[in-house]
Amino acid sequence: MHRRTIAGIVTGLTLVATGCGTAAPADDADADPGSGKDHGAVEGAQEVAEPQLHLTTIDGTGTVAQLDLLEGSSAEVGRIGKPSAVDSDGRYLFATTADGVEIVDSGMWTWDHGDHFHYYRGKPTLLGTVEGAGAATVATGPLSTAGSTGVFFAASGEAVLLDNEALADGEVHELFRIETEPHAGLVAPIGDGALVTVAEGGEVTGLRYHDADGSPVDDEIPCARASGTITTKVGVVVGCADGAVLATETDGEPEVERIAYPKGTEAPRATAFEGRKSRPTVAALSGTTGIWLLDTRERTWTHLDAGVPLRQVVAADDEEGHVLALDTTGRVRVFAAGDGRQLAATEPLVDLSDAAGGVDLVVDQERAYLNVPAEGVVHEIDYADKARIARTLETPTAPSFFTETGR
Repeated sequence: MHRRTIAGIVTGLTLVATGCGTAAPADDADADPGSGKDHGAVEGAQEVAEPQLHLTTIDGTGTVAQLDLLEGSSAEVGRIGKPSAVDSDGRYLFATTADGVEIVDSGMWTWDHGDHFHYYRGKPTLLGTVEGAGAATVATGPLSTAGSTGVFFAASGEAVLLDNEALADGEVHELFRIETEPHAGLVAPIGDGALVTVAEGGEVTGLRYHDADGSPVDDEIPCARASGTITTKVGVVVGCADGAVLATETDGEPEVERIAYPKGTEAPRATAFEGRKSRPTVAALSGTTGIWLLDTRERTWTHLDAGVPLRQVVAADDEEGHVLALDTTGRVRVFAAGDGRQLAATEPLVDLSDAAGGVDLVVDQERAYLNVPAEGVVHEIDYADKARIARTLETPTAPSFFTETGR
């Protein structure tokens, strides 16, 4: 079924501006909310009335800890290998170490039911390791208890798809592991399978859909120099040299379309995307001072010029259209998505020249969080209130890497 659908789409890949599939499950009016894994419930976890927001941190030696943003309590979770990079879907942390990708379950998650949410609180734990060597690219889906997560090891070219339902049950289960030629690739989950990069001589030429058992679709989806992937409210984005591929799911079948850059643009392309979870618009750096905004609902690109060198950009995609950026001086700046105006800026908060680990800017619907590993703190920023520092939070371990969990 997937093979036929993807093949049909690839042969006539066009610029589509109407129709809006969704990567998230449809709302089921006949289901009993809060019961069963269809609503994100897991045995042993408690459903609660509000999101259980935590900061989950990993220090330079691999010690994992959590700080409860609601109650202020903290606890150590355990120890993994020394991390070199960390990715997250808002529940799990995927830490690249010498052994591969080690997975931490924060035990806190939100389940998106379309028109409402379910919130859960469980026990944080260390789940295990996806074995592999070298740098790993991790791509996550919309739900932590359903769907899948992709891991690609560049040094070996191994593409791995993990079962999220098994992760929720405390097991690391690989749906498939396929071998490709070594290259800087990715595995982007969609439907029952994933889009996997295709390379020739180390250069990425496109994408190919693989079913849940790893079986490939014959037709290659054009996407030269594919780089960067993110799951939005609408579907899965993969960045290409000339724009982006957007994969959506309708009635269990993946469909693929292309969103080209505006005609005549000479702005540097997007190679990595960031945005608030479960929102349609994402942001990407464009060269040194530029910002690309990709609205996956409208299938449109917008280019902004920040006027200062930037290190990271994130789209809040709230009603006011806030876009947040960490500049190279360690300031957090807030821009308006509509016209690119700077709305606010902090003083320098982190010395990026002396920052060990992964300094990161994480955004939710009300606050942004920025870690300062050398000081052992994370700044909580009210970006809608002139980038006011709401709290400076001491974390139980140095936040060499961190994320906000429970989202």
